[in-house]
Amino acid sequence: MKRFTTLLAAALISTGAILATSAAAEAADCRSGYFCVWTHANFDGMKIEHSGDDHWWEGDMFKEDSSWANHGVSGPGVKDHVKVYEGRQLMGRVTLCLAPGQEVGFNGGANDQGGSHTWTSGC
Repeated sequence: MKRFTTLLAAALISTGAILATSAAAEAADCRSGYFCVWTHANFDGMKIEHSGDDHWWEGDMFKEDSSWANHGVSGPGVKDHVKVYEGRQLMGRVTLCLAPGQEVGFNGGANDQGGSHTWTSGC
Protein backbone atom coordinates (compact mmCIF):
# COMPACT_ATOMS: atom_id res chain seq x y z
CA MET A 1 0.00 0.00 0.00
CA LYS A 2 2.88 2.36 0.81
CA ARG A 3 4.38 1.77 -2.65
CA PHE A 4 1.01 2.49 -4.32
CA THR A 5 0.65 5.74 -2.35
CA THR A 6 4.18 6.79 -3.38
CA LEU A 7 3.48 6.03 -7.04
CA LEU A 8 0.16 7.86 -6.92
CA ALA A 9 1.80 10.92 -5.34
CA ALA A 10 4.54 10.89 -8.00
CA ALA A 11 1.95 10.65 -10.77
CA LEU A 12 -0.04 13.57 -9.37
CA ILE A 13 3.08 15.71 -9.02
CA SER A 14 4.10 14.89 -12.61
CA THR A 15 0.63 15.75 -13.89
CA GLY A 16 0.72 19.05 -12.03
CA ALA A 17 4.12 19.86 -13.53
CA ILE A 18 2.84 19.11 -17.03
CA LEU A 19 -0.26 21.25 -16.52
CA ALA A 20 1.83 24.11 -15.11
CA THR A 21 4.20 23.91 -18.09
CA SER A 22 1.29 23.91 -20.54
CA ALA A 23 -0.32 26.91 -18.86
CA ALA A 24 2.95 28.84 -18.96
CA ALA A 25 3.48 27.99 -22.64
CA GLU A 26 0.06 29.39 -23.53
CA ALA A 27 0.30 32.41 -21.22
CA ALA A 28 1.97 34.83 -23.62
CA ASP A 29 -0.50 36.61 -25.92
CA CYS A 30 1.89 37.49 -28.74
CA ARG A 31 1.16 37.27 -32.45
CA SER A 32 3.06 34.91 -34.73
CA GLY A 33 6.11 36.61 -36.22
CA TYR A 34 6.47 39.06 -33.34
CA PHE A 35 8.66 39.69 -30.31
CA CYS A 36 6.60 40.94 -27.36
CA VAL A 37 7.63 42.63 -24.13
CA TRP A 38 5.53 43.29 -21.02
CA THR A 39 6.11 45.68 -18.13
CA HIS A 40 5.13 43.08 -15.51
CA ALA A 41 6.05 39.47 -14.85
CA ASN A 42 4.03 36.62 -16.33
CA PHE A 43 3.01 38.52 -19.48
CA ASP A 44 1.02 41.19 -17.68
CA GLY A 45 0.94 44.98 -17.77
CA MET A 46 1.63 47.14 -20.80
CA LYS A 47 2.74 45.19 -23.88
CA ILE A 48 4.66 46.23 -26.97
CA GLU A 49 4.95 44.06 -30.10
CA HIS A 50 7.74 44.19 -32.66
CA SER A 51 8.07 42.42 -36.00
CA GLY A 52 11.46 44.04 -36.58
CA ASP A 53 14.35 45.61 -34.72
CA ASP A 54 13.79 48.49 -32.32
CA HIS A 55 16.94 50.40 -31.43
CA TRP A 56 15.17 52.87 -29.13
CA TRP A 57 12.52 51.62 -26.73
CA GLU A 58 10.24 54.49 -25.78
CA GLY A 59 9.89 55.83 -22.23
CA ASP A 60 7.01 53.58 -21.16
CA MET A 61 9.05 50.44 -21.87
CA PHE A 62 12.66 51.63 -21.46
CA LYS A 63 14.09 49.81 -18.43
CA GLU A 64 10.57 48.61 -17.51
CA ASP A 65 10.59 45.15 -19.16
CA SER A 66 9.71 42.15 -17.00
CA SER A 67 8.54 39.37 -19.35
CA TRP A 68 9.29 38.51 -22.97
CA ALA A 69 8.08 36.21 -25.76
CA ASN A 70 9.68 35.42 -29.10
CA HIS A 71 7.04 34.19 -31.53
CA GLY A 72 9.30 34.74 -34.52
CA VAL A 73 9.01 32.53 -37.57
CA SER A 74 11.96 30.26 -38.37
CA GLY A 75 13.31 29.25 -41.74
CA PRO A 76 16.55 28.97 -43.70
CA GLY A 77 18.51 32.21 -43.35
CA VAL A 78 15.81 33.85 -41.22
CA LYS A 79 16.89 35.89 -38.21
CA ASP A 80 14.62 34.25 -35.63
CA HIS A 81 16.40 34.86 -32.30
CA VAL A 82 15.98 38.11 -30.35
CA LYS A 83 18.71 39.84 -28.36
CA VAL A 84 17.63 42.43 -25.81
CA TYR A 85 20.23 45.09 -25.01
CA GLU A 86 20.63 47.07 -21.82
CA GLY A 87 20.91 50.43 -23.56
CA ARG A 88 19.33 52.13 -26.51
CA GLN A 89 20.94 51.85 -29.96
CA LEU A 90 21.89 48.20 -29.18
CA MET A 91 24.49 49.41 -26.67
CA GLY A 92 25.59 47.73 -23.46
CA ARG A 93 25.30 44.12 -22.47
CA VAL A 94 22.78 41.65 -23.83
CA THR A 95 20.31 41.16 -20.98
CA LEU A 96 18.42 38.32 -22.61
CA CYS A 97 18.48 36.27 -25.81
CA LEU A 98 15.39 34.33 -26.82
CA ALA A 99 15.22 31.44 -29.27
CA PRO A 100 12.17 31.10 -31.51
CA GLY A 101 9.12 30.10 -29.46
CA GLN A 102 10.80 30.93 -26.16
CA GLU A 103 8.76 32.76 -23.53
CA VAL A 104 10.21 34.11 -20.28
CA GLY A 105 7.68 35.05 -17.61
CA PHE A 106 10.39 36.60 -15.41
CA ASN A 107 14.17 36.76 -15.25
CA GLY A 108 15.75 38.55 -12.28
CA GLY A 109 18.94 39.43 -14.18
CA ALA A 110 17.08 40.97 -17.12
CA ASN A 111 14.18 42.55 -15.23
CA ASP A 112 13.86 46.30 -15.88
CA GLN A 113 17.09 46.35 -17.89
CA GLY A 114 16.06 46.46 -21.58
CA GLY A 115 16.46 49.44 -23.87
CA SER A 116 16.53 48.01 -27.40
CA HIS A 117 16.47 44.73 -29.30
CA THR A 118 17.46 43.16 -32.58
CA TRP A 119 16.55 40.00 -34.47
CA THR A 120 19.59 37.80 -35.04
CA SER A 121 20.59 34.37 -36.33
CA GLY A 122 21.49 32.99 -32.91
CA CYS A 123 22.28 33.74 -29.30
